[in-house]
Amino acid sequence: MKEKTESHVKQYTSYALGAFGHDAFYATLSTYLMLFITSELFNGAAKGVKSHMILTITTMMMIIRLVEIVFDPIIGGIIDNTETKYGKFKPWLLVGAGVSAIFLVLIFTDFGGLTNSNPMLYVVLFGICYVIMDIFYSFKDIALWSMLPALSVDEKVRNNFGTTGRLGSTIGAQAVPIIIFPLIVFFSHVFSGTSGQTKTQAGWIGFAVVIAIFSFGGALCTALGTHENTSLIRQNTERTGVIGIFKALGKNDQLMWLAASYFLFALGYVVTNSLLAYYFTYVLGQSNKFTFAGWIMAILGVISVSLFPVIVAKVHRKAIYVGGICMMLVGYVLFLFAGHSLLGVLVSVAVFFFPYPMIFLAALMTITDSVEYGQWKNGTRNESVTLSIRPLIDKLAGAVANGVVGIAAVHSGMTGNAAPSSISAAQLSNFKMYMFYGPMILVAVAAIVYYTKVKLSESRHEQIVKELESKLKAEKAEKDAKGATDAQ
Repeated sequence: MKEKTESHVKQYTSYALGAFGHDAFYATLSTYLMLFITSELFNGAAKGVKSHMILTITTMMMIIRLVEIVFDPIIGGIIDNTETKYGKFKPWLLVGAGVSAIFLVLIFTDFGGLTNSNPMLYVVLFGICYVIMDIFYSFKDIALWSMLPALSVDEKVRNNFGTTGRLGSTIGAQAVPIIIFPLIVFFSHVFSGTSGQTKTQAGWIGFAVVIAIFSFGGALCTALGTHENTSLIRQNTERTGVIGIFKALGKNDQLMWLAASYFLFALGYVVTNSLLAYYFTYVLGQSNKFTFAGWIMAILGVISVSLFPVIVAKVHRKAIYVGGICMMLVGYVLFLFAGHSLLGVLVSVAVFFFPYPMIFLAALMTITDSVEYGQWKNGTRNESVTLSIRPLIDKLAGAVANGVVGIAAVHSGMTGNAAPSSISAAQLSNFKMYMFYGPMILVAVAAIVYYTKVKLSESRHEQIVKELESKLKAEKAEKDAKGATDAQ
């Protein structure tokens, strides 16, 4: 028992480290890449050219991600159909981490000054690098999170993996707002010879290199420190073609309702979170204080994730998901009254963010349990295909959010070196519409959908697992008996 516990602790830690690097990468890609593009990349261009290029890059990124997400279930199918001596997840985890890390750094460059000398060539090269990065990021993303149902079918152990994984991802994601501006300033001093709080493109590239190292290092820890569980339920798999992949998803009604709710929630959250750095930079005029928000989110994130196992055992996932969104709505209201008060904004950040990790975990565990639900309902087990839904939704929400953020930045006059004093009342009103009012509606509808349509509770999942085990044991016994009879 002691060896088994030690083995679990090692695996929990390894999985958490992989999630740490992965979400540091995701936060950089979904939130801070847009800040780099709108505030730094086209600073040498005229104002009209700058706005045009920002909208061009933003639109292209959104279209690429919207097109690419159609392939996520197919990527899940490729992983499900992979057979190696290292398992089906780890090869894709490492390859995806390595390639995506390289191309993340590339998209934080201007390709030797092409943004000014040849903008159209820059757009083409950026698009190529972004597509390659996004495809291999998808392989890594799906491989990492679809390992979850393969690590254990036991609800308690699975919750522990989910909790420790989310703990790592929360720290990774919230480490980015803590370190981003200090790192950019540091590398700007080192490579550009600047002083004070000046940020340069070289500083941004240095920051991207650090995130790339975190991402690959974490993936390596997960690959070396975890192993797949081999159970009768997991052996009940078969190769799935492209049509079968989409049929399996479409027939899993609980997965589809959860997906609809989580998309609305993720879109609202990502838009608000992505615009938070703009709030500190262009509304408060205190970008150097953004680190405080990062520390608040990191500390509360650890507390929130740590409380999840205790709270979910008492009130279950549905109460956490819906109740957490209600708390976030209170945070939105506080934001609206915070104005230019740094303390008011930081309090709003705390109330808004605290329930987010628990809501994510409630959604993740529901998706994970829908693997067995789909197997019970359709007769086929699809681990990576099913778990590909969560990364697909996050990328879809991120793609739409990137478009919204780019439009919001231009529409609100928050580009380049604009100062808070240059933002008019009308522009500030536009900004609040993008950052607060729209997202409030989205997350409220998400709570309603989850509450009314998602019926896959913890107790229902346990019942499904028992039914599957009984059925598969009976089928195996019948097959063994028939084999023995034939041998005679």
